[in-house]
Amino acid sequence: MTFSDLLERVGSMGRFQYLHVALLAFPILGMANHNLLQIFTATTPAHHCRPPPNASEETWMPLLDPSGKPEKCLRLAHKPNSSMPNTTQVATEPCLDGWVYNTTRDTIVTEWDLVCGSAKLKEMAQSIFMAGILIGGLTLGKISDRFGRKPVLTLSFLLLATSGSSTAFSPSLPVYLVFRFLCGFSISGVTLSTVILNVEWVPTSMRAISSTTIGYFYTAGQFLLPGLAYAIPQWRWLQLTVSVPYFVFSLLTWWVPESIRWLVLSGKFSKALQTLRRVATFNGKKEEGEKLSIEELKLSLQKDIALAKAKYNILDLFRNPTLCRITVCLSLSWFSTGFAYYSLAMGVEEFGVDIYILQIIFGGVDIPSKFITILSVSYLGRHITQASTLLLAGGTILSLLVTPKDMYILRTALAVFGKGCLSSSFSCLFLYTSELYPTVIRQTGLGISNMWARVGSMMAPLVKITGEVQPFIPNIVYGTMALLGGSAAFFLPETLNRPLPENFEDLQKWCKPAKETKLELEAEKEAQKTPLKSCGPQ
Repeated sequence: MTFSDLLERVGSMGRFQYLHVALLAFPILGMANHNLLQIFTATTPAHHCRPPPNASEETWMPLLDPSGKPEKCLRLAHKPNSSMPNTTQVATEPCLDGWVYNTTRDTIVTEWDLVCGSAKLKEMAQSIFMAGILIGGLTLGKISDRFGRKPVLTLSFLLLATSGSSTAFSPSLPVYLVFRFLCGFSISGVTLSTVILNVEWVPTSMRAISSTTIGYFYTAGQFLLPGLAYAIPQWRWLQLTVSVPYFVFSLLTWWVPESIRWLVLSGKFSKALQTLRRVATFNGKKEEGEKLSIEELKLSLQKDIALAKAKYNILDLFRNPTLCRITVCLSLSWFSTGFAYYSLAMGVEEFGVDIYILQIIFGGVDIPSKFITILSVSYLGRHITQASTLLLAGGTILSLLVTPKDMYILRTALAVFGKGCLSSSFSCLFLYTSELYPTVIRQTGLGISNMWARVGSMMAPLVKITGEVQPFIPNIVYGTMALLGGSAAFFLPETLNRPLPENFEDLQKWCKPAKETKLELEAEKEAQKTPLKSCGPQ
């Protein structure tokens, strides 16, 4: 008996599974709120230098740039006596008395003056948040293996609610950065536990549907965020609004059961049996649940127990030549996807379109992109899908370099198309990576690969700072990395309609070139024919 058979006995897709997926999916609505929150809480409005204390805003004449707009980072060193000057004719000085912002919104930029020389701190804030997600993924995965998926999920909800709410009361930028780091840290715990608890309680035939459903909840969250941001113009109240619901979500985890596999591998057989019987009762199969025994539970998961005894680490990903090639290519694809994705997702201010409308469009493009990805990986294959999505995204980002700044609609269309390609890349990578790595090291491989996406998303805001040197540098870097990631996918084997590799030997066999495999099959046939000839009459 396998675990799937065991799950079938207690109701493989009954009322419990629907409630279980709903409890896991509903909190994901708020994940986009936190991941993309700085689009609205860190908006940089039009601004110019504040007049000196001895001059009023009405009578003071601001310094103008060549285009006729007020200079953002310089002001006149003295009050002019003639017509409005330009920067080449008069003495100038930095904005010694702060800035005047042409906006009714309250953001961290306007509160802590993150403009001009301090503008890079805004991008650093997003990078620190992404660093929290990276560190959380590396740390909470091990804690989850030690203490269970459910406790980590509950504590991650509590930490996100507490750190997110505390962020709203930050008295200074350094304190804000610390709490944002903790928000990112807790998001990793939510993501890891949600993925595992979903996969382990849903039958194999429904995993793709349940995973896609949870993914669409994140997409729906991208529609929710612009509405909240439009209705709540104060960044502190907006931060608090998206954080407080996670106190409630932490209470809802009381109804989420622990992973049966984790309970069995941890030796908690009685607790595992009790949980299965509770699920059977909820699904209307109480009698079947009462028939289960600890011996049946051990028998159904004996393969998992055996695999758990084999210890593998990160170094094993590089000892096998085939596995090393797969790891390097996948790491580059993950890195470039996260790197380019957040360059577009966090750059909505740059396209000259209302950020609320553009964020809704950015969220909406995920719906068709994920659907197209499912069709593509099912019929064209993972290999061509992964390569084409990244190559198209890279080409789109580079094309923004030659698109005039005043062609807002065209620039927006290109950005939306590129973001859709990168969303497709993410969807494909999760499936492709889990199919490429052998069972004995699959979790380690997926964790390391996903880590590179976090590194990419952490570095993306920092690269944007190079735009202060030359405006075209960031897009060249983003686009080139996407092209490299797409090219790396060409060196990965196809997994469409292939069985999952259980160990290194399985991977080595089906990664061999088709010609070599054909020669081996012919050799086996010849070997089978030879003894038959010697058995005939002489």
